[in-house]
Amino acid sequence: MVERWLERDTRIPISPQMASWSPDTPCSCDCFVSVPPASALPAVIFAKNSDRPRDEVQEVVFVPAGTHAPGSRLQCTYIEVEQVSKTHAVILSRPSWLWGAEMGANEHGVCIGNEAVWTKEPVGEGEALLGMDLLRLALERGSSAREALHVITGLLERYGQGGSCREDPTPFCYHNTFLLADRTEAWVLETAGRLWAARRIQEGVHNISNQLSIGSDISAEHPELRPHAQVQGWWDGQGTFDFAQVFSLSQQPVRMEAAKARFRAGQELLQQQQGGITAEVMMGILRDKESGICMDSGGFRTTASMVSVLPRDTTQPCVHFLTATPDPSRSVFKPFIFGVGAAQPPQVLSPTFGAQDPVRTLPRFQTQVDRRHPLYRGHQVALGLMESEQARGQQLRQKQRDLEQEGLVAVRQLLTRSVLHPPRSWAASSRPLWRRRPRHMPEPDPS
Repeated sequence: MVERWLERDTRIPISPQMASWSPDTPCSCDCFVSVPPASALPAVIFAKNSDRPRDEVQEVVFVPAGTHAPGSRLQCTYIEVEQVSKTHAVILSRPSWLWGAEMGANEHGVCIGNEAVWTKEPVGEGEALLGMDLLRLALERGSSAREALHVITGLLERYGQGGSCREDPTPFCYHNTFLLADRTEAWVLETAGRLWAARRIQEGVHNISNQLSIGSDISAEHPELRPHAQVQGWWDGQGTFDFAQVFSLSQQPVRMEAAKARFRAGQELLQQQQGGITAEVMMGILRDKESGICMDSGGFRTTASMVSVLPRDTTQPCVHFLTATPDPSRSVFKPFIFGVGAAQPPQVLSPTFGAQDPVRTLPRFQTQVDRRHPLYRGHQVALGLMESEQARGQQLRQKQRDLEQEGLVAVRQLLTRSVLHPPRSWAASSRPLWRRRPRHMPEPDPS
């Protein structure tokens, strides 16, 4: 790996080969991070909106730590990879048809979110690892953000990335950028095929959207990144090497203007709150519809959201808030803390279809199945009430806000005092995930 520590303003050109694609094509997401002193607490705060096809169901999956026999193989969405001897416990928010995840965290306080990106490096339709597979593999194998980055780059160089990223007979393929965070720092990792560049973030705020954002401020890179760019005629080998400028498509489609606007809006929202960023502030940013960060356009929308608080003090627990339902402006962020007794909540698990699943039968995605989990169905009912019965809908929305606020207050109290272990009602209860909250909190609404 080539290490470079440079200082220069990041340039933000954008991507993709989407000029002739349907406006229903999913091509958006936003990730955010606040590293002290930008956070109100001595904690790194991570957040992501996952914007996907409108009717796609995202489930929340808890996978305990595991040990695996030597020589074991692991089936990802499309291909197998070698398994490692030990894997970390993870909580994942993932499209229910695939193996990987859009965002998630592990028991060591590592959080990762990914974004679709297109560059001059061609995107193939051949099946390899999805960016979402790489994300989950990194969480299962990395005990820090830096270690998780090495997991992704190692697997990327060995297996490549590729395959359709949506449940549809028409292939939709892209490369990926990632935001990785832990209790002490964050990393931006941007890829172009098997090549990559990374930037370390040690303080302040940062966001990524569907575009390359690493300019000359490269902290680490693939050893062949610059030679490849020079051979392709994208860089003359002289002067400053600006990754975004060199690898971004020279002709940007109109469709991706929205990505530039979302990126700038996200920057502004973060900068306005520097020094006072909390979980609530991040939730507010994820709910911002005016900027397009809370997506609801055409055939895609924000299908799930996540906010994580990662305290610097390792005696304090990391807290992860997930919605498991679409539209964070009308969803409840529900807290999760890793601990003894943590178990899979059945109400956020989608049904399985075994060998008959359209993702498993070849050719893939020729039929459709109903993947809605119980919480998703309940959320649909709640949204219907909000839209059809104004008075009752307002009451329901207020109940959601009250429930969420009680959880946030409890988390604030938890993180502003030194504790050796999280309270049993959070981490060690045998009750379902979404019910791990202080006993005084009311029972949750179906949404």
